[in-house]
Amino acid sequence: MSLPRQNLLLGAACVLGAEFLFAAMAALVRHLSGELPNEVIVFFRNALALPFLLPWVLRIGGHGWRTPVLGLHLLRAAAGLSAMYCYFYAIAHMPLADAMLLKLSAPLFIPFVAFFWLGERISWLVRWALAVGFTGVALILTPSFEHLAPAALVALAGGALAAVAKTAVRRLTYSEPAGRIVFYFAFIATLISAVPLLWAWQTPADGYTWIALLASGLTGALGQLLFTKGFSFAPASRLGPFTYVSVLFGAAFGWLFWGELLTGFTVAGAVLVAAAGVMASRHRTLPPPPAPPLRSPPQAPRRV
Repeated sequence: MSLPRQNLLLGAACVLGAEFLFAAMAALVRHLSGELPNEVIVFFRNALALPFLLPWVLRIGGHGWRTPVLGLHLLRAAAGLSAMYCYFYAIAHMPLADAMLLKLSAPLFIPFVAFFWLGERISWLVRWALAVGFTGVALILTPSFEHLAPAALVALAGGALAAVAKTAVRRLTYSEPAGRIVFYFAFIATLISAVPLLWAWQTPADGYTWIALLASGLTGALGQLLFTKGFSFAPASRLGPFTYVSVLFGAAFGWLFWGELLTGFTVAGAVLVAAAGVMASRHRTLPPPPAPPLRSPPQAPRRV
């Protein structure tokens, strides 16, 4: 059965809004990286999202946030938090538009993760789109590998981890509401990210730093809500291409606040990645291959 067009449009709108908020969060993290260690920024990004989710928790009561798939929430939180550490490191050590490569590479990994995990088959059109998209990512990475090889590799590792986390979100939406998914991620990620504070704690210096931390938590929480809601409308392999627009938002913030200009490699790579997104968004999701028919167990011979 084909996906209703309205569902795809709603999912795409949610994902695009989420990517804008994530790009705004990235700009805030770039600002904060000059004031605080990466471990402190990651912790506050998760911890400060919890107060924004508190009204939802109080409204639904204790029974509303009980979940039968706690293990899947743990997997999503572990993969997402690891990707966040990689992403924030890349933001601090690369131009903002290049650091958004994590947002570019994650959708390219999603169809593979969705295939092996969720059984979402990959059409030939999507395979060609992925080849084009990875070529674009390689073009954008070419200048980075000359001077920023460690940060570029960390960004790619974060992209692969983010693909696992995003596919887990798709799996969770089968049975979990968006608010519960975001709450569990914020709660588990806060607990885990509090551990490195034992050796990396640094108190924010002034009120402006606290405001930036608060804003990073707000944009991150709202972005997660929109993103999770979007993936409840359509499969991961269909919505993944829409996340490519994040590099445009990142480039705009980088130019506006730090005067960063796009290189020719970045522009050429972005064109290829955008083309890949258009190609992939026009395909029909193929259903998983049918399971082999069950064979009846051999019957014992009758005794006469």
